[in-house]
Amino acid sequence: MTDVFGDLVGQDEAVAMLRRAAASAAALLRAPVTAPAGGHDDLDALAEEYDGDPAPAPADPGAGMTHAWIFTGPPGSGRSVAARAFAAALECVHGTGCGTCPGCHTTLTGTHADVRLVVPEGLSIGVNEMRVLVLRAASAPSGGRWQIVIIEDADRLTEAAGNALLKAIEEPPPRTVFLLCAPSTHPDDISVTIRSRCRVVPLRQPPPAAVAEVLVRRDGIAPDVAEWAAAAAQGHVGRARRLARDPEARQRRDAVLAVPRRLTGVGAAFDAASALIEAAEAEAAASVAEIDEAERRALQTALGAGGTGRGAAGAMRGAAGQLKDLEKRQKSRATRAQRDALDRALVDLAGFYRDALTMAWRAPVAPVHTDTASLAGAGAQKWDAEGSLRRLEAVLECRAAIEANVKPRIAVEAMMLALWRG
Repeated sequence: MTDVFGDLVGQDEAVAMLRRAAASAAALLRAPVTAPAGGHDDLDALAEEYDGDPAPAPADPGAGMTHAWIFTGPPGSGRSVAARAFAAALECVHGTGCGTCPGCHTTLTGTHADVRLVVPEGLSIGVNEMRVLVLRAASAPSGGRWQIVIIEDADRLTEAAGNALLKAIEEPPPRTVFLLCAPSTHPDDISVTIRSRCRVVPLRQPPPAAVAEVLVRRDGIAPDVAEWAAAAAQGHVGRARRLARDPEARQRRDAVLAVPRRLTGVGAAFDAASALIEAAEAEAAASVAEIDEAERRALQTALGAGGTGRGAAGAMRGAAGQLKDLEKRQKSRATRAQRDALDRALVDLAGFYRDALTMAWRAPVAPVHTDTASLAGAGAQKWDAEGSLRRLEAVLECRAAIEANVKPRIAVEAMMLALWRG
């Protein structure tokens, strides 16, 4: 079995930085000095003092250990994978991220008592959730190593939630570590004040060859299928695995890539938009239906559903508010799932027009979608480079509009009309 960083594809520089920090963290725990609660500078100084190696130059961004980290990179680069792997290395009983000890195993499986994972199910992470999390993170680690908070999609923090988190990062408990995942350090993704108190781990889009290799090695996928899926997924490891293993995902992709042929008029453009929206809604509904039903049953049971007697009936009558709150959270999660499904479709469509653009320019690069290369080539001849570029920009503008909370149907209809007009 590989160590905890084995699934972090094509990120050699980041892995080296995280290994160094994990070794420094282990040295801190072995040292006879207790790390103070002063945060970044104190931890860095102690890590360098007890590392056993000469202190690196101040310009080295991977030097020592600190209490707050931001993992940045494009979708599919492995931000959350890197954060979980680093958390496992910090909790490793050997301090190396061996991948086999109880600390590594429980962290990677999500059962470690001192590792809390925040995965936003809705459109944002609210202040109440963050306050509860910060309060729990202030407690001492039960296992004697580190109390770790991983926040996936930290760019979804509301302003109030970000302020609550900032307070904890400014005055961290001695052995609490915050790991944030965000697309970038731009102020639109993460506040400047939080960014200034964190060390950044930049990740890059892994090359298709590296993605294909991990699909073959870890998932047992045939090499030719792995190479096709890695190219079609444009470096997104999770999407590549889904395309390689899920026939329904391949069917949805085929339907999306058939869109350019369907745009024969205004009516066809609106029909294509409706089909794309409905497919995203159906995919999202299927992905959350089982979770929603399980949550509803669990809440009803906790509130006394199925019980007998006057007390049980009274409890259920008073449960309307809690059920309404659950429905609100589930609706928010369904909206997020729909937008994620729609974004995957738009990424595939953007890949098609990117292929047409590179063919119009006769660029010496491999196509993203090898199975629709002939169609993209025909489009390149019909539209030329300028027309292909306008269509690619229309898809990217649609993604940006949806991210800015424009109604998906309005954004997609505008995109389809732009694709038809060219």
